[in-house]
Amino acid sequence: NLTRREKMTDYTKAFQMLFQSPLEPIYTCRDNGKCIFELPDSHYMKCDGGVKEMLQERYANSEHIRFTLNELPSKPDLSFAAKLGMKQNFSLFNTQHKEIAGKLIRLLMEAEDLDHFLSLCVYIRHRLNAMLFQYCYSVALLHRSETRGIWVPPVAEIFPANFIEPSAFKDMRTALEFKGNKKPHVQIPINYSASDREFEQRLAYFREDIGVNMHHWHWHLVYPNSGTREIINKDRRGELFYYMHQQILARYNAERFCNKLAATLPLNNLREPIEEGYYPKLLDHTHQRTYPGRSSRLCLQDVNREDTAVEIADLERWADRILAAIDQLFVVDSDGKKHILDEVTGIDILGNIIEESDLSINVQYYGQLHNMGHNSLASIHDPDHRHKEEFGVMGQNMTAMRDPVFYRWHTYINNILFKFKRILPPYNEQQLNFADINLREIEVQTSTLEEPNHFETFWQNSKVDLAAGLDFTADSGLFASYTHLQHAPFEYSFVVENASEHVKSGTCRIFLCPKTDERGKPLKLEEQRLMAIEMDKFTVKRKCDY
Repeated sequence: NLTRREKMTDYTKAFQMLFQSPLEPIYTCRDNGKCIFELPDSHYMKCDGGVKEMLQERYANSEHIRFTLNELPSKPDLSFAAKLGMKQNFSLFNTQHKEIAGKLIRLLMEAEDLDHFLSLCVYIRHRLNAMLFQYCYSVALLHRSETRGIWVPPVAEIFPANFIEPSAFKDMRTALEFKGNKKPHVQIPINYSASDREFEQRLAYFREDIGVNMHHWHWHLVYPNSGTREIINKDRRGELFYYMHQQILARYNAERFCNKLAATLPLNNLREPIEEGYYPKLLDHTHQRTYPGRSSRLCLQDVNREDTAVEIADLERWADRILAAIDQLFVVDSDGKKHILDEVTGIDILGNIIEESDLSINVQYYGQLHNMGHNSLASIHDPDHRHKEEFGVMGQNMTAMRDPVFYRWHTYINNILFKFKRILPPYNEQQLNFADINLREIEVQTSTLEEPNHFETFWQNSKVDLAAGLDFTADSGLFASYTHLQHAPFEYSFVVENASEHVKSGTCRIFLCPKTDERGKPLKLEEQRLMAIEMDKFTVKRKCDY
């Protein structure tokens, strides 16, 4: 009999195998040919005729690690997901896809125990859209009490084609053919999406960074917009939707200043041509078609596709209603009840309304401003689907931050929320003061520099192992090297005085603010406040100094 720890180790290994080779049938070998799932009869589909017998014959005397699955108490009804095809693009901004994801998350969360959960995951993975499954499966792993400690790999390792320029995969196949290369790897080119004639290309290193795009995907795993109430209704979820994007914009604008570019402009007028074009030069991993580009000076049009329909007038009307609610300092729920927008919960209510999570109190009236804005921008190249083009990078969480228009759209969204913030009464002296606590000195020391209060940044080469997400394998990892911005290690030093007679506890929050704009002109305090980048926060106990 296995101990509880040994059994959990086996579960962990099995759950990790479900991330590998997401487009291959679940009964194929995993972990470089070391592991196989043994499926009960009910898990095979009609199209799998003869597969079980063939696998039994092939692996009868093999030394593979076997994960034997239990029969399910009853087959789950997956008809709700029928409208999302196996090879179709999946988008959380799409209302239909969002509802499907919510139902699937609820189904996965309801599994009674780990045996049931594992068998259910394998059954579903074999039948549904790969990206839909990986999203919902990751959400469930992160939120089920028994699986919270199981590592969820970076999404770039699961769907590498959504992050890496396609020619790298051809180079990788070539590297594999060279038998002497035990750990084949290729270099991902930098600045491959445009030339330096395009001013916005100066920020490509930030927008196309693998890490920042993985962050956007992962944030939405931790804070999903649909699913069970206990998963969605996290403390201040709507406020965190606002704050996370505000922080991204603050950092992005600081990078723009460093590259002699002005702060990004909000997409205020939805009927004017969009100056910025973008051609991502990426494949969608699910169906191996390129993401469409967007020419400069294209105009938004009404979208009328099979699974998405939204008019520009809808976006304008929803924005007007939200702005009117901010002016009145209350919103109305679907039952006609008023909810006051105060300084404690107001930003949280507005964040959920604007994003259009399942926590929105009145979707019918306030609409789906954020999500449908993404859909409109993602379909700008083919709004009525007459050319059968899939949506662009703005339609997916893992790719949206590549596009310059992402930052213009979110500046528009953030400005709506800034308007609410400006209406609130300012903090008073008592709220801002910490009695008897005085900050006397601040210093930052970088490990590579003698002079204090200076950072050192540089370009660094890092590797990502893509073997798990590819349909061709090797005995060892398949590594791609990419170049990204990095900084030398540094330390903060604070001299804090406690003038009271008691130990005091408080939270230290550290922010980094740009001092000048793209022209070297000093920023006003109000401008700096909106561009403050939170670096760290922690709780401190300070003993008395007297």
